[in-house]
Amino acid sequence: MPEKRIRVLIAKPGLDGHDRGAKIIARALRDAGMEVIYTGLRQTPEMIASAAVQEDVDVIGLSILSGAHNTLVPQLLDLLKQKGMTDVTVLLGGTIPEADIAGLKKAGVAEIFLPGTSTQNIVDFVRERAAQK
Repeated sequence: MPEKRIRVLIAKPGLDGHDRGAKIIARALRDAGMEVIYTGLRQTPEMIASAAVQEDVDVIGLSILSGAHNTLVPQLLDLLKQKGMTDVTVLLGGTIPEADIAGLKKAGVAEIFLPGTSTQNIVDFVRERAAQK
């Protein structure tokens, strides 16, 4: 039986229109053999949670540059809980102030990748998390 491919949803929540970083991460994960679903720009937490359920993903990667992470991320985490997706790994990338990182991790974000993180570090983290399940 072939090994199950890691399924990753990459999403751009909020009104931020800059998706180059999200596309680079999506391509790196795909090149590493993962199945990647990219939702596109301006996604609501509801849209992301619904897509995560429909696609039965292992990982959700959020890219937020707008500063709305302290609002959007807790909303998404609550929706995932309501939908029974408690075992999905949620990752966050973007311009996240150092002061907000501990609170986001406490809320349930598995890891936060700041600008300049190598794509290989992200691929390795996703693989390690998937192996733990």
